[in-house]
Amino acid sequence: MTGQKVLIIDDDKNSVRFLELELNHEGYIVEKEYDGFSGLERALTEKFDIILLDIMLPSMDGMEVLRRFRNASKTPVIMLTAKDAVADKVSGLDGGANDYLTKPFAIEELLARMRLALKKAEPPEPPQILMAGKLVVDVAKRSVSYAGEPIYLTKREFDLLFYLLKNHDMVCSRDRLMEQVWGYNFKGKTNLVDVYIRYLRNKIDYRYHVELIRTIRGVGYIINLNEKNEPVKKIRW
Repeated sequence: MTGQKVLIIDDDKNSVRFLELELNHEGYIVEKEYDGFSGLERALTEKFDIILLDIMLPSMDGMEVLRRFRNASKTPVIMLTAKDAVADKVSGLDGGANDYLTKPFAIEELLARMRLALKKAEPPEPPQILMAGKLVVDVAKRSVSYAGEPIYLTKREFDLLFYLLKNHDMVCSRDRLMEQVWGYNFKGKTNLVDVYIRYLRNKIDYRYHVELIRTIRGVGYIINLNEKNEPVKKIRW
């Protein structure tokens, strides 16, 4: 069930009623207007997730409604019309419509096009960036850089660095790192974690003369950051 709000602007009350029932069944909240002027006023004064707009409307045609609405809002608009000429479709799309559907149409097609328009209208997720001083880890791109200079890590090196940074200021034991990074529930002697910590230190700590990853003797490893997200140089334990 979506709970998303739809405004239908169409003077064919039978068609509107049919759409309302189908959309309600899919979980949409439906509001209706039967002429262009009141439809535009409603669209501009209330918040809707998507608008279904007919072209042939009394008081103001759909193209004019679309033109005026687009000057004020980016809410997705799907044109629903009996006019199937290519010129009409081009005019609607050029005027700012997100899609154009010719009547009669299958409700399944309308629902699919609505889902697509709503998905495109969603704001992109902000990139997940982790920082430790001049070290920048872009999780989405799986890239690492120091002072703008790229650092090339293997998949396992990246996963290990990401986990330590994500859990900064927490001591991560070797067993915990084996389980979370390698996926092994391993209890016993292995130097695999230590080997990869050394790989990371060679590529970051030693190369750029920083103390990023610290060893907590007998326990595991930690990345300590201060309030400025900079590595803490000296820690007493």
